[in-house]
Amino acid sequence: MAKDMKKAVIEVDGARVSFGAVKALDGVTLSVMPGECIGLVGHNGAGKSTLVNVINGGLTPQQGTVASDGERLDRYNITIARGRGMRCVFQELSLCPNLSIVENTRIMHHELGGFGWRAKAAKVIETSLDAVFPGHNIDSGQPVGDLSIAERQMVEIAMAFSDAGIAPRLVILDEPTSSLDASLARQMLDHVRRFVASGGSVIFISHILHEILETSDRIVVMKDGRVVAERPATEFDHQRLVEAMGSVAKEEAFQRSARELAAAPVVLRHQADGIPFTARQGEIIGLAGLAGHGQTELLLALHAVQSNAWWPRRDPLVTFVAGDRRLNGIFELWSILRNFSIASLADLSQGGVVRTAEEAERGADWKRRIEIRTQDVDNGILSLSGGNQQKVLFARALATRAPVILMDDPMRGVDVGTKQEVYEIIRQEAAKGRTFIWYSTEMDEVRLCDRVYVFRERVITAELVGDEVNEINIIAASFGGVAA
Repeated sequence: MAKDMKKAVIEVDGARVSFGAVKALDGVTLSVMPGECIGLVGHNGAGKSTLVNVINGGLTPQQGTVASDGERLDRYNITIARGRGMRCVFQELSLCPNLSIVENTRIMHHELGGFGWRAKAAKVIETSLDAVFPGHNIDSGQPVGDLSIAERQMVEIAMAFSDAGIAPRLVILDEPTSSLDASLARQMLDHVRRFVASGGSVIFISHILHEILETSDRIVVMKDGRVVAERPATEFDHQRLVEAMGSVAKEEAFQRSARELAAAPVVLRHQADGIPFTARQGEIIGLAGLAGHGQTELLLALHAVQSNAWWPRRDPLVTFVAGDRRLNGIFELWSILRNFSIASLADLSQGGVVRTAEEAERGADWKRRIEIRTQDVDNGILSLSGGNQQKVLFARALATRAPVILMDDPMRGVDVGTKQEVYEIIRQEAAKGRTFIWYSTEMDEVRLCDRVYVFRERVITAELVGDEVNEINIIAASFGGVAA
């Protein structure tokens, strides 16, 4: 009976939010109880980010109400939300790169002011990092800009769970494991369970559905700005969840025969410590291992060797899909179309003048093929959700004539339905002779590759082919064991 008397930490009732003709939220109602983890899923553009912004006080709904602890909050903003213990880890990481971790902690926690604030802030963030990611080896005095994307994500997560006087009550995690390898993701999910067991609340947004199923008490499915399903997590499995989202997942294998691939010509070689790297025409090659162990550095080295001229080639040998889109992927002040077409200007221009009609036609074709959710590709790139921004980067690369596509965890934050469509495009392009070199933190994606190189401490420690590409062998090689 006591449990029934608990009041919702946050309750949104009938929220409606429109951006022009787009209904981002269309009458959404959601309540979050103490000691509960809610899995929030849906395709990119389903309304999840808008709902999060309403809950964290960053956006006032045009209709509907927000309440907390049974009290209707007619005036609600980010400051009030933080004072009530609401915390949020955004998919687009938000730390100041020119400041240290300690200084970012001070910005996050206003109550840390006064004499000796650096020592207090260091203790707060170090305590939280140790709790969430034991053995992390992150120095709180480091500038954030010197951290890897995985380390930045770790710091943001630890920051959300930190307590500097106002304890977190509700932590919203938006794609929190998108840059974390399997071991770090497991540490974070274990901490979420401990936090919820102690009475805390979590809203967990992820396109990695097994994480949602394993961690959530209740799952809420959104589509087109509405809640279309809401049930206990035990009533879902992977297929039912995919169906509720409106996706039809294809589970076909990618691998071609080893004999067929071995006969193809080599298109790239790279010699470093460990096993030499080679890539053949038409191969889909995976780079695996713990995050930050040299996979991205190999991609950058391959790109530098093949495109070291200051003037872009008309027929580029390689193109690159960035994983950290805000740092080295998108041009934030440009339109969606300009972000898409920038890599293909040699094909779209004549005499130094862009053929705008052809540019628009190609942009519309890729918008349709990869389902970029926008009414107008002339809108700014930041008008898109994070996953849709990633689709633009992927379309940008595929639209070039480059025979080799380098991909640095390109499907971060992309929904399961779109992933399946992109995987099919990769397979079709590989069948035409294009080569894909694909670093991914998701084991399901690595298993789709024809051949996988496993990294450990910046050295390639194993080369797996065909049936050898499985989770047991990859984990064994990642941690210094022997592949089966």
